[in-house]
Amino acid sequence: MAGSQGSWLSGTLTARSLLRPGEVARAVFHPAWIPDTLDPAVEKLKRARFIAGTVAAVGVYTFVEGGFAFEEMLGNMLTASAVLLFVTPLTVGVMLYVWRRAGTVRDLRQPLLNSLKLLLAFVGTIVGTVVMWRVAAGSGLLVLVLGFVALWLTWFVGHGAFQVSGNFFGTAAVHRCLPPLLATVTTWLMAIPDLVTGDLHGLSLTLGFLFVLGAPVTVTGIAVLEMRRLRSGYGIRLGAHPATLPRSAPPMPRTPPPPYVPPQGSSHPGPYGNLYAPGTPPPYPPPGNPYAPGAAPYPPQRNPYGNPYGS
Repeated sequence: MAGSQGSWLSGTLTARSLLRPGEVARAVFHPAWIPDTLDPAVEKLKRARFIAGTVAAVGVYTFVEGGFAFEEMLGNMLTASAVLLFVTPLTVGVMLYVWRRAGTVRDLRQPLLNSLKLLLAFVGTIVGTVVMWRVAAGSGLLVLVLGFVALWLTWFVGHGAFQVSGNFFGTAAVHRCLPPLLATVTTWLMAIPDLVTGDLHGLSLTLGFLFVLGAPVTVTGIAVLEMRRLRSGYGIRLGAHPATLPRSAPPMPRTPPPPYVPPQGSSHPGPYGNLYAPGTPPPYPPPGNPYAPGAAPYPPQRNPYGNPYGS
């Protein structure tokens, strides 16, 4: 699973790319060394869950809170960063301890370091975005410049979170089952404090529990589905050391069948049309005299008694 590590960026960035923070986020947070997904259907489910969760969170912070709770959102971003920075290395360390009997960590060192770099880059970007917004709020005349930078960083972090939700900091380069495992552990740790403290974000009891538990329950369901399909389709198990797993490649795209070509005409068409390529003579001669003109198959015979009918 370690694979060979290539260039970090998944695309070529130019000066014009700075005007498109989404393009920069994809190049940075989905590097070239991250392996392609083995199950596009599950990947689409994760993307849809991320979008639905984002819409629900923005709706709660905007309408339920009686106005956009900007400061609360910034605080939650910092909390999420701290959880990621703590939970991700801890969970990976537990799995390395589980795998210790079947292999060593030496072969996994490079992908582990790459995943750690990606985690630190994402967390650092979130912290920088929060700091930039708070600085811009009290910058006076510089609010336009710093506000533009903060907006760019916010869009950049949003697209980065979209990329990270699928690859979870490239941990699939270590083990294919790590991204669903880490996503499940992280979302539950984010939800448990709200359940313990009873912080339902201004919602009723029923809607509050649905909002708080919606993310971890959905993420857990998709993670179980993903790991089950990895086990049944590719023989990849969470408890197996990556070095003992079979090498798997993404499924090849289906090749469309060749277009239908109708039968072509012929000088000797049969009841079903010409079954041979144009210009190819038929395997049997055309009907008619099979011999050369004027030739007979046998020489003429004379009656030895003469002509019985006279001359």
